[in-house]
Amino acid sequence: MTTNSNASSKIYLDIVEKLRAMIDADGLVPGDKIPSERELSDRLSVGRSSVREALRALELLGLIETRRGEGTYIKNFQEHRLVDLLGAFFLQDKKTIDDLSETKQLIELDCLKVLIHRSQKEEIDQLIHWANSHSFDDSSFFEAIATKTPNKLLERIWRVIHSYDRSTKRDVTTADKDSYLDLLEALQVKEESRMVETYLYRIRKLSKPH
Repeated sequence: MTTNSNASSKIYLDIVEKLRAMIDADGLVPGDKIPSERELSDRLSVGRSSVREALRALELLGLIETRRGEGTYIKNFQEHRLVDLLGAFFLQDKKTIDDLSETKQLIELDCLKVLIHRSQKEEIDQLIHWANSHSFDDSSFFEAIATKTPNKLLERIWRVIHSYDRSTKRDVTTADKDSYLDLLEALQVKEESRMVETYLYRIRKLSKPH
């Protein structure tokens, strides 16, 4: 009985991994439609019932959604509740929440440093135009920063950390707009020390060391 259960689990995990690899290979992103059960069964060389079970599990996790009469679509990672559920379970003590906040700041600084060294001037110009022409809070500003970061793994890490940080319900203060614009200007002229100081002391409101 245990052997059959282990074998079934392995088949299921294999299908999930094949689905993930197929989504990457096809360049699918949140909002895109995934192939039908029949096509997935053919492409992955597995039975339709196994594909159906794997899709049902992914839908329960909130990673995909089935729209009646339309098909199955990839959901935005930020939209599903798994992160909130895990966050509520693990992020109970103040020390862990503080560590999470510190980690998020380190990731944001890394995103900024990658941008200052590797981005094109046009990309920073686009960020400045966006910031000047839109109302935004701290969260949407750093999402824009993470999206522009050439290192896509850093972007994905920021999104995960940010999702857990949101689940703590911790208040994140949005600084005055001029501080964010000055940060972008420091990025544009590649003044790293000014950029770091603006981030730490004007946006994150940390105390300067004496």
